[in-house]
Amino acid sequence: MTTAATASGVVLLLSLKTAVADSNPLPPTTGGAVASGPLPSGASPSATSGSGSASAAKTVTGDAANTRYGPIQVKITVKDGKITDISVPEYPKENPVDQMLNSRALPQLRQEAIVAQSAHIDVVSGATYTSDGYTQSLQSAIDKAGL
Repeated sequence: MTTAATASGVVLLLSLKTAVADSNPLPPTTGGAVASGPLPSGASPSATSGSGSASAAKTVTGDAANTRYGPIQVKITVKDGKITDISVPEYPKENPVDQMLNSRALPQLRQEAIVAQSAHIDVVSGATYTSDGYTQSLQSAIDKAGL
């Protein structure tokens, strides 16, 4: 009897996760990258490549960080020595659970990183592997940008 109740509970939980994931798709993106949410005041979403001028924005892509569920790669836009935008061209999105978690976690990580201007940000609850991969790739991009 206990085994049957446990099995029924597991089936119900799995069907709940699938239903939640289906009703919460990833936000629309450009080129497969997740970049959403408001920017802090004074930040610009421009993503042009710089030509050496101190005021021109440049984009830098961090190394892909391998996580348990797949690679994550972060691209930052830097202008005047500050991170003005972050996108994620590569992240796990193969199944509904990945889609649900990343649609919530990636915008939150982006916002925290832009505000902090570093990879020293909090882990998103329920998305530890995504958070760890994000911060690894972000630190790589920051290092490459010389920040």
